[in-house]
Amino acid sequence: MDETLQRETEALRHSWERHDAAFLRDYLVAGVEDPRINVQSVLTRHFLLGLLFGDRFAALRAQELKFAAACNWLLSLQDELAEKEGRAALRFGLERGAENVEGLVIPRYAHELWRALPASADGVEIPNYLAVLLASEPAPSGLLGSPAADTFTGLWKSRLAEQATPEPRFSVLELACGSANDYRAFAACGLARLLDYTGLDLSAKNIANAREQFPTARFEVGNALAIAAADRAFDCVFVHDLFEHLSPEALPVAVAECCRVTRRAACLGFFSLAEVTDHVIRPLVEYHWNTLSVERLVALFRGHGFAATVIHIGTFLKWLTGDASAHNPDAYTIVVQRA
Repeated sequence: MDETLQRETEALRHSWERHDAAFLRDYLVAGVEDPRINVQSVLTRHFLLGLLFGDRFAALRAQELKFAAACNWLLSLQDELAEKEGRAALRFGLERGAENVEGLVIPRYAHELWRALPASADGVEIPNYLAVLLASEPAPSGLLGSPAADTFTGLWKSRLAEQATPEPRFSVLELACGSANDYRAFAACGLARLLDYTGLDLSAKNIANAREQFPTARFEVGNALAIAAADRAFDCVFVHDLFEHLSPEALPVAVAECCRVTRRAACLGFFSLAEVTDHVIRPLVEYHWNTLSVERLVALFRGHGFAATVIHIGTFLKWLTGDASAHNPDAYTIVVQRA
């Protein structure tokens, strides 16, 4: 690695290491970033489930995405739902099919869900989690402290427990794994045992947090610009919210490394993409906060022999539900596969 990229790596490392370990452990798994309900985290799990099982659990996957959309909607109303009266009013509106109640707009998909639940999908029974969430007293941590927020991790754990562990297990690399931010949902839903997982992160504090939570999993300090692995060492790779933080010089290096170590496919989550012809580069003190061009990113991966499927999260949610919206209009997930 040349000196410029080495300096960038050290700056990125410092941007994480200056935070205390408790902050790093908790801040990227709260609210809309909670991997149980974050649509991009859910799509990453579904990407892996699809590679493992094909369309076998397609109905349950679709139901989980609707659950995530509904929980994100309720989370946007958390202040209004903090009191029992607010929760009762919203439940009354859902029961009566009202478009709004006491100023709270109820989207069409919420009514459709209310009428459809409880439901059955791929051999599991899905409760009316909306009713449970609205009947529950919020935990001190908020709406997502309710046991109902674990509805789908529990359903998946039950369903996947019936599946034999593949031999050899599917090898998976996560870049910028944080403090086991997404892996904790893998473990909770029973997916982790089906994978030969490796998590890499620049921050030693993040890796220490991850190992403390999951001492039997493989977490290592590592650099996405110089991955210590052989070519095509992993069946697949996934990463969230990394590429936008890289300089224009580092971005193609990270893409090349991701492609180099990937045997089959990669699932890439982005928080700031746009349908523009060029990247919008925004350097900060220690890292970047860029808006990347979808067109240029796809071209980068194509240059390494990968075909891309681009998913704009907001558009995807509207297709899935009719009127759900994403909390971040610039969020995209891109799945790339060796052509």
